[in-house]
Amino acid sequence: MNHTVPIPNSSAERASAPPMNPGGRSRWVICALLFFAATVNYMDRQVIGLLKPTLQTQFGWTEIDYSNIVFAFQLAYGVGVLFVGKLIDRLGTRRGFSLAVIVWSAAAIAHATATTIFQFATVRSCLGLGEAGSFPASIKAVAEWFPKKERALATGIFNSGANVGALVTPLVVPWLTYRFGWRMAFIATGALGLLWIVAWLALYRRPEESSISAAELAYIRSDSAVDTEPIPLRSLLMLRQAWAVALGKFFTDPFWYVYLFWIPDFLSRKFNLDLKGMALPLFIIYSGASAGSMIGGWLSSFLLKMGWPLNSSRKAALLVCALAVTPIVMASRTTNAWTAVALIALAAGAHQGWAANIYTLASDMFPKAAVASVVGFATMLGTISGMLIAKGVGYILQSTGSYMPIFVMAGFAYLTALCFVQALAPRLKPVQL
Repeated sequence: MNHTVPIPNSSAERASAPPMNPGGRSRWVICALLFFAATVNYMDRQVIGLLKPTLQTQFGWTEIDYSNIVFAFQLAYGVGVLFVGKLIDRLGTRRGFSLAVIVWSAAAIAHATATTIFQFATVRSCLGLGEAGSFPASIKAVAEWFPKKERALATGIFNSGANVGALVTPLVVPWLTYRFGWRMAFIATGALGLLWIVAWLALYRRPEESSISAAELAYIRSDSAVDTEPIPLRSLLMLRQAWAVALGKFFTDPFWYVYLFWIPDFLSRKFNLDLKGMALPLFIIYSGASAGSMIGGWLSSFLLKMGWPLNSSRKAALLVCALAVTPIVMASRTTNAWTAVALIALAAGAHQGWAANIYTLASDMFPKAAVASVVGFATMLGTISGMLIAKGVGYILQSTGSYMPIFVMAGFAYLTALCFVQALAPRLKPVQL
């Protein structure tokens, strides 16, 4: 299978090339479902970050207390991805994703009953277990419904739902909190996932089981490899390609959690913004994240269509995103709130563009039946580093009160990650199983 030359030159390549007219757009309906799942996922995930100042005042949390609650989420998320990717590969995308959303939605609603650190940590753990299934299932769905040439774009689009969720939440949560109390913020956002499940079960099937046109099915399957059984974790540990994806997430994932769980605190601490005052800055930051996700996914797909090899297209997009993060090192030094917001928005957008391409590397190098397992393994490593940053940020803030060390680490993490990706997967060769 030729991944590097989009214009076929041989008769074998012409036979396997995607048809010019896909003959339908059903795959984009699936992409829309994945987009809304990511939106709900991040709404449920972000509520506690927005309510941190409120809950900290009400319950007397220290920075270490809050970091322990975040750590509990990360730990459960990491434990979840140890098995959830393989579970989804075995259950199938439709049933596996449904189960994940049921678990995390119930946990999100259960936050309204918590009053102690232990209770918040417990429900955050359940939320983490459920949300561990979201991205492995979404990447598997993209691999089932899209040819390679469109996967980065589709991943960027659905992944931007995470940013839309993070964007909408600062607008909705303050209104719910001031009008109905903080508990309603958890209940209302958690209930959205239960509504999503209804649409998912009604609309999602594998392409071969759906009523799509023959032309679109041929387009989706035009560059498909032969499916294999899911790859056991012990086998993944022996594959350089799996480590390339995993280390690409290990060095970078923790900083998205910083943007999600600590930026509201940064704005409150540095610029004295209250829950209402930070709504517009957070809207701008997560708007930048949403745009970055789509631009990052579009960029590598655009380069492919321009005739660039697959390897060069993906790596160029990753490099652009890595460089775009570096200015965040100045965010804690500026005295102008809007300058800080712009720098964080750029970094958040670059992170999501990076994430769209890192996720796509899994489907570039692995067969569809193994994609969720690979993404689950990579997400596990990203979550381990997220656990480390959760504790690290708590201790840094408790001892120094400054975000500077955190933003400096973020500024150089992506270039470090790209070096590992290049070393472990220099040509993005498909795995031979």
